[in-house]
Amino acid sequence: MTTPPKPTDYPHHTHDKLRYADTDRQGHVNNAVFSTLFETGRVELLYDPAGPLHAPDGAFVIARLVIDFADEIRWPGSVDVATRVASLGRSSIRLEQALFQDGRHVASAESVIVHVDQGDRRSRPLPPSSVAALEACRAPDAALAGDAAPRL
Repeated sequence: MTTPPKPTDYPHHTHDKLRYADTDRQGHVNNAVFSTLFETGRVELLYDPAGPLHAPDGAFVIARLVIDFADEIRWPGSVDVATRVASLGRSSIRLEQALFQDGRHVASAESVIVHVDQGDRRSRPLPPSSVAALEACRAPDAALAGDAAPRL
C-alpha cells in the first residue's frame, strides 16, 4: 500500500468550485468531472497568460491521461488541483497531478502532453524557456530532459 500524496508534494496549485451539475444520482461528483478538474491544473500551468509555455505558433495536445480514483468528491465545496512535472522529453511533458477536497486526497492522474506545430500538427521541440519554467514545477526526484519514453 502506498502513502497518499500530500498537497506539499506539488509545486503548482489551483482550485475549482464544484457545481451542483457536477453531481450524479449517487449525490457525489461524477467520475467524468475528475478529468475536467485535472484539466484546470494542466491549462493553468501550460497556458498562463503571463507566460504561456508553447511557442508562438505551437500548442499543447494531450496524448494520454490515466486517473486513479481514491475517494469520492462531494458537493458543495471546492477541489484543490496540484500539479508537478514528472519528466520532460524533446517535445513531451509527463505531468503528475492530485485532487484534494478539504485536504483529503481523492484522485491522482498522470498525463502526457505533446507540444505541436499549429500548422502541420506534428510534434516540435519545447522552447528552451519553457523547459526552464517546467523544471521549476518538477517532482523533487524527477528526471528531466533526455528522458526515455514516458513511463506510466
